[in-house]
Amino acid sequence: MSFWGQKRVVVTGGAGFLGSFVVEKLSERGCQNVIVPRAREYDLRDREAIVRLYKQARPQIVIHLAAVVGGIGANRANPGRFFYDNAIMGIQLMEYARMAGIEKFVAIGTICAYPKFAPLPFREDDLWGGYPEETNAPYGLAKKMLLVQAQAYRAQYGFNGIYLLPVNLYGPRDNFDLETSHVIPALIRKCVEAKENSRNEIVLWGDGSPTREFLYVEDAAEGILLATERYDGAEPVNLGTGEEVTIKELAKIIATEVGFGGEIVWDKTKPNGQPRRRLDVSRAKELFGFQAEHRVRDGIPKTVEWFLANRGGMLEATV
Repeated sequence: MSFWGQKRVVVTGGAGFLGSFVVEKLSERGCQNVIVPRAREYDLRDREAIVRLYKQARPQIVIHLAAVVGGIGANRANPGRFFYDNAIMGIQLMEYARMAGIEKFVAIGTICAYPKFAPLPFREDDLWGGYPEETNAPYGLAKKMLLVQAQAYRAQYGFNGIYLLPVNLYGPRDNFDLETSHVIPALIRKCVEAKENSRNEIVLWGDGSPTREFLYVEDAAEGILLATERYDGAEPVNLGTGEEVTIKELAKIIATEVGFGGEIVWDKTKPNGQPRRRLDVSRAKELFGFQAEHRVRDGIPKTVEWFLANRGGMLEATV
């Protein structure tokens, strides 16, 4: 509470999926000065907009969550946009934070920064062991540059920038648009709609063999704030659960939760993405006491419940 009470904090992406939980948790911690820049007022790809934001908000801490993201399909369709928008936002936000004398910059990276064939579990020291999975590489490398920048600025300027690597997120308020969503919200929506329309099958990409690790969004928000409060080091830190699940098993969990009893068909002409993902999460526990509370089987029911209660408004917003 005392850490946040008088702090002025800018949360980029604070109106988004993860950001909305970070902002709520800041309020719970007693932070009374949270500034959430909106895209219509501040284009974070524009240098002048960033300078104006910092001048008006006068933050002591910047938590940079804003990103242009999507699933495998969106990454394949927009590699140039995903690279440029994410790189230019982060690089300029950190550069002008340094110039403005901001006390701390919290950069949020991505699991997509890891090499395609990194040994399991993914350890932070393995980040530079190879090229990322091809469909996610432009996005992953753009976000990875923020680690290089933070470490370079710390070495030359004494700038306090930290870099966190959350695994795939899910939970209430996620993006359920089938064109741009990640795997859990896409599966939930497909299963719900198939059940309601009495369809006897759903078709999913790949063969179901890849594994993933998922972090419930409220746990991710807690991890970010704990790191902001307690961690001031140069080394990157994973945020996850350490729990690995195959996409095939995940589909079964979601189908059972939704009550869809039809067949799950795998379209093997579509890419699988990275073969396996599981994090070593020991560094976060050791350095700032973070340990996730939700396993996949705990978080999926809450996510399904939220989708069923809110999908009417979401569908209307897309019309």
